[in-house]
Amino acid sequence: METTLEGRETRVAVSTHGPLILIGERINPSGRKKLAESLRLGDMSVVRQEALAQADAGAHAIDVNVSAAEVEEIEILPLAVRAVAEVVSLPIVIDSSNHEALAAALEVCPGKPLVNSVTGEDNSLAAVLPLVKEHGCAVIGLCIDEKGIPKGAGRRLEIARKIVRATEQRGIPREDLIIDPLAMTVGADHTAALVTLEAITAIAKELEINIVYGGSNVSFGLPERSLFNRAYLAMAMAAGLTCVIADPLDAQMRRTIAACDLLLGRDDFAMRFIQRCRAGW
Repeated sequence: METTLEGRETRVAVSTHGPLILIGERINPSGRKKLAESLRLGDMSVVRQEALAQADAGAHAIDVNVSAAEVEEIEILPLAVRAVAEVVSLPIVIDSSNHEALAAALEVCPGKPLVNSVTGEDNSLAAVLPLVKEHGCAVIGLCIDEKGIPKGAGRRLEIARKIVRATEQRGIPREDLIIDPLAMTVGADHTAALVTLEAITAIAKELEINIVYGGSNVSFGLPERSLFNRAYLAMAMAAGLTCVIADPLDAQMRRTIAACDLLLGRDDFAMRFIQRCRAGW
């Protein structure tokens, strides 16, 4: 299965048999006061800086999220998407739960972006999927429905099935859907990471589809977050994860991805790993 994303000049393939795709997470004002304040002012300078830094660090795509207090998403999200597209050629991941903001951002986004996201809720499917179909983009489907986030892997698989059916019924090919089984913090539930791994395994086996999660979610509220994030990423890649939304400026995370790609047979003759070592990462 291959999901193709396109930026202003760059094409990226998310594949069930290819290397892990790293989506840069840093354009997100949650917990980032400087970025949040610049967005409130309509100042895109920080957005541009973060896009360039992530591209230089090796991100394959850039997530753009402007959701913060006093930020008018319908106005600011298209500005941020346009600002990112001006400075990097990578595909853009448009990240919003505001359907009107998504529509506005899709109008100005070059190439073939990835919408983050749709859920298994009927209202979400009805609002987001027509936009995906109209613009010919790809979309992330979250394993959540009207009852919330399921505690068990089986229910997450059921929701993934529902999202697959809904997209295909609307003429959206399965390769344009990436499923997020939702990684949750083990600080609140010590079984949460295991449940998500079980969901990844089940979804990958049955649906043969690309799978993503938020790379820092599992460690929220814990010390040594980078350690947990890296350890869990290795486990998730072995289970079937094909892309991750994470911080590309974390050099240890980049090393972990490169090593796992090689160990999982996704780096022919270790060429990418050796090249990165020689380049000093």
